[in-house]
Amino acid sequence: MYPFRVSGIPADVIDEMRHFSDDELKKHRAVRRIVDTRPGFPCRVTLEDAEIGESMLLLNFEHLPGASPYHSVGPIFVRESATETYSRINEIPEVLCVPDRLLSVRAYDERDMLVNAEVIESAGIDQLIQRLFANASIAYIHVHYATPGCYSCRIDRA
Repeated sequence: MYPFRVSGIPADVIDEMRHFSDDELKKHRAVRRIVDTRPGFPCRVTLEDAEIGESMLLLNFEHLPGASPYHSVGPIFVRESATETYSRINEIPEVLCVPDRLLSVRAYDERDMLVNAEVIESAGIDQLIQRLFANASIAYIHVHYATPGCYSCRIDRA
């Protein structure tokens, strides 16, 4: 078994925005949304689907800042109340376990170049992580929600 660490984005990404008015959020290309379905609003900090009635921020996040052609920025949801970043070894977070949720899993090398990519149902994430990390050239994995294409989390060798 290849040990791995799953990590959400740092909670401090939204520290400045937590207290912004809706007008101030617009200036930063962000919006506030109230959760009306569960599952459906996965928080990229806590790696849990938010509860109905919770306030979320929808904003752009640079999830692949490397100097490669795969450099990426995209929309993500974050709970306004999120203060603790999910970071656990050999544990799959709630958001990656939702039945029938399609995941786009992308594996990169140390130069931030894509080595492999697959779309799977959530039930197969454990096996795919192990299979990808069996390839020594893979340094880390990014998981996206396949339907909207949004970034979810990062998986590193532990």
